[in-house]
Amino acid sequence: MKFKIERIFLWAVLVLTFGAVYGAEVKPAVKPLPKLLELGAESCIPCKMMQKVLAELRRDYPKTLKVDFIDVWKNPQTGKQYKILVIPTQIFFNAKGKEIFRHSGYYSEDEIVKKFRELGVKL
Repeated sequence: MKFKIERIFLWAVLVLTFGAVYGAEVKPAVKPLPKLLELGAESCIPCKMMQKVLAELRRDYPKTLKVDFIDVWKNPQTGKQYKILVIPTQIFFNAKGKEIFRHSGYYSEDEIVKKFRELGVKL
């Protein structure tokens, strides 16, 4: 009888351990999204105008487009990394992270969505 209880206890420990270790690792796959990266500055007038556009894109395409902003005056290395000459600059990336287009200056939400479509990216 004692052997049977120990065996059941050992089995329960193994099941709980397996569930805790392997169950926690199971997560739904995250689908990579196309991305719009805005490089600008918080105190730049055209960049401030673009903040409204970025907010609209985040609101209108929350599950199909990643929208990021980097202040290159606060992060000058990032500006150099992306070879930014003018702000604001928008960089379009496909879902695989490859740069597919650049634009400098103000760009409306409609123009951005239209450009993604022209580039074959469905939002």
